[in-house]
Amino acid sequence: MPGPTLEMERVEPQSLKKLSSKSLKRALDLFPPLHSQLPPPDPESKKIRMSHKIIVEYGGIVPTASQKPTRTAHSGAPSLGTAGHSNALALPDSRNVKTEADQNALVVGPSAPKEPNHIGISGKGTLVVSAPGSYERNPSTSAIMERISSRWPRPEWHAPWKIYRVISGHLGWVRSIAFDPSNKWFCTGSADRTIKIWDVGTGQLQLTLTGHIEQIRGLAVSSRHTYMFSAGDDKQVKCWDLEQNKVIRSYHGHLSGVYCLALHPTLDILLTGGRDSVCRVWDIRSKMQAHALSGHDNTVCSVFTRPTDPQVVTGSHDSTIKFWDLRYGKTMSTITHHKKSVRAIAQHPKEHAFASASADNIKKFSLPRGEFLHNMLSQQKTIINAMAINEEGVMATGGDNGSLWFWDWKSGHNYQQSQTIVQPGSLDSEAGIYALSYDVTGTRLVSCEADKTIKMWKQDENATPETHPLNFKPPKDIRRF
Repeated sequence: MPGPTLEMERVEPQSLKKLSSKSLKRALDLFPPLHSQLPPPDPESKKIRMSHKIIVEYGGIVPTASQKPTRTAHSGAPSLGTAGHSNALALPDSRNVKTEADQNALVVGPSAPKEPNHIGISGKGTLVVSAPGSYERNPSTSAIMERISSRWPRPEWHAPWKIYRVISGHLGWVRSIAFDPSNKWFCTGSADRTIKIWDVGTGQLQLTLTGHIEQIRGLAVSSRHTYMFSAGDDKQVKCWDLEQNKVIRSYHGHLSGVYCLALHPTLDILLTGGRDSVCRVWDIRSKMQAHALSGHDNTVCSVFTRPTDPQVVTGSHDSTIKFWDLRYGKTMSTITHHKKSVRAIAQHPKEHAFASASADNIKKFSLPRGEFLHNMLSQQKTIINAMAINEEGVMATGGDNGSLWFWDWKSGHNYQQSQTIVQPGSLDSEAGIYALSYDVTGTRLVSCEADKTIKMWKQDENATPETHPLNFKPPKDIRRF
């Protein structure tokens, strides 16, 4: 049986005109016809908005000691609301501006004739503090902000260097130099296949050693033994006994020319780098090769050692610098900041830092991690073959074009640019500098050059900061690579 039927509520029919008028009324209620009429401003929201804009614009300005931080202007400026006790700028009265004219926290602006104490915040973020009798101008925010001095270190003043002696005696390019730890003599190696020993004080020739059959590119004098070590393009590494003036050991193993040489400061270990892209570690006494530090893709042309890790640092023509673990003979890290061959690296005698020179730039790195510190502030724009640093923080770099530049180590400022003069009878193109070294005291600098001479430099004793002022401008933008 069918269940009881439910009666549906009857819907009263409505005309189309009534429905459309009802819809139109709802639309008019939702969208007012006066579109250009804005809603009335809410004073609370305007107050918050203006407070935020003032804090963003002037929040970094530190109020002076005589100004109260919570003080606000009384000429209709927007109040700071809840942020009034923060870093907002507190402006003094026009009566106090005269007494505080020497303070740089504020710039006094023009006076408005109608409103004597008017504070205006324009659309560009400018601020004008009225003062009676001043002319019309509108200083920018940069003029109001407190001047912050450059954080770049100011260079120390160093006396300029000058040549005081030129030594002739070699018959070929002078390629290498090393000083005796007693600072009585120094030795130079040349393309004439000889090693000459010179007196430091007089510059007189004391001894000539022969034995290599190619040019001599590396020299080192031991501070622990009476030995001198030499390396050359003939693939040979020789140990000379300075008591007998003859070769007592030879170290065989390099497959091509040997370009650099260094002695470990605390161990009886010799390191040599060459054109076979390998830095070899030799035991001085047994003549055995302890390690072959392989990893570079091109000639190893510079090396230095230190008593703690990384004990070996090498620079190469593949534009990289490698730190080596001497215990395992493995690479600790690789520095890839340079774009050109790293032909010279030098360690600071006191600080835990070193500098590396390339044709693109001279860069400073920290030790032991090898973090990049900064570039030197100028570019020598030549191939830099040699570099030396003394304890006073003077770094010298010698280029292929005969330029010898002196730098302040701390700031990287280049304070002197010298150009060597070739000896008479030489070509102007023979002005290259191949080796640089300070003596033990750091007061003399010796340069070995392509015109077959050895030049000795010292600081000008008559120079003062007044006669040679420091012309230094701190850099605006520093490249971090």
